[in-house]
Amino acid sequence: MFKYLPYILVMALVTYLIRMLPLVFCQQEIKSVFVKSFLFYVPYAVLGAMTFPAIFTAVGTEPKQVAAATLGCLIAIYLAYCKKSLLTVAIAACVMVYLANLFL
Repeated sequence: MFKYLPYILVMALVTYLIRMLPLVFCQQEIKSVFVKSFLFYVPYAVLGAMTFPAIFTAVGTEPKQVAAATLGCLIAIYLAYCKKSLLTVAIAACVMVYLANLFL
């Protein structure tokens, strides 16, 4: 049980430092328009960087499966562009991947 305790403590420390350091060093309001716009888009960039590789590797590596994942991704991008809800986009993408795997 105590074998994993050092790993948990290091992860907790790193997580705490990442959240604590900006509060310590940035106590004033950020006035730079560039920095504000950069910080505004960071969550979207990180989400995209985490999501897109997972889309194409979740179904497998065969060309048929990659094609199905690509179709699902395209449907998701189109519906998101049309401002559909997150649930609608996710369900439509899953259905598209399922149907593409059936018919390809």
